[in-house]
Amino acid sequence: MKVFVTGVNGQLGYDVIKELASRGHEAIASDVSDAYAGPLKDDAVTSAHYVRMDITDREAVLDCLREIKPDAVVHCAAWTAVDAAEDPENVEKVFSVNSKGTYNIALAAREIDAKMVYFSTDYVFDGRGTEPWDPDQIDFRPLSVYGQSKLDGEYAVIKALDKYYVVRIAWVFGANGNNFIKTMINVGKSHDKVSVVNDQIGTPTYTVDLARLVVDMIETEKYGFYHATNEGGYISWYDFCKEFYDQYGLATEVVGVTTEEYGLSKAARPYNSRLDKSKLVEQGFKPLPDWKDAVARFLKEVDI
Repeated sequence: MKVFVTGVNGQLGYDVIKELASRGHEAIASDVSDAYAGPLKDDAVTSAHYVRMDITDREAVLDCLREIKPDAVVHCAAWTAVDAAEDPENVEKVFSVNSKGTYNIALAAREIDAKMVYFSTDYVFDGRGTEPWDPDQIDFRPLSVYGQSKLDGEYAVIKALDKYYVVRIAWVFGANGNNFIKTMINVGKSHDKVSVVNDQIGTPTYTVDLARLVVDMIETEKYGFYHATNEGGYISWYDFCKEFYDQYGLATEVVGVTTEEYGLSKAARPYNSRLDKSKLVEQGFKPLPDWKDAVARFLKEVDI
């Protein structure tokens, strides 16, 4: 299968390329830089055919995918700086990337009859209550610019395509870029005590495990909406931090605080990021491993 992957300079795109290569698929890597510019250098990624493409340029996207004619497009490119998205000078750019750019990809995929994977987020929900969000429910009330832009991306995909997988994820961490684990370990090395919110509940997602699932998906025609995070139950950011500090061997004290007490974020976060993943098993897909196991594998993969 020939697969076109956007956003390969980031955490997820990097691991999708590696997973495709490991299974013998033909992978075409893409990002907005002139050449692969991710922080990690890996043979699977650097040896993949690389194409520069700006997803916000519709004609460039159409020309690129018409020429390559992939069987599937895995769309990992996105604006993910949640707080920066709230700045007035960034709002137009956020929607240009996350919604208009996604629509450009979807239109091109439709024209060449390619499958498409779009990654969405727990931020499309308002975070109320304690019940896990069903992947097929339609009660959306995003609290932030980022959340609305990703929801608009979902609408763009389903408007343009029939052959799509919309995969909502949360609390993403991977080797090729910055994330909560890397940030907090570096903070913990220089502080005796850190404060972490304990009233936002969800589950982390390791990009290595997610990439495996995504390639499993595109090898089928089981289209639709899915939720995908690691298994192991629902936890808080406080629980998450405590676990990876313990695994890393940091003695830094972790103090649980409410979101209101923490008070540093520009963008509103959903309190309830519980995602119901039962549809994965119902459709015959293998769930992602336990998040504690994922943390252990991640810490062996990276040098922090």
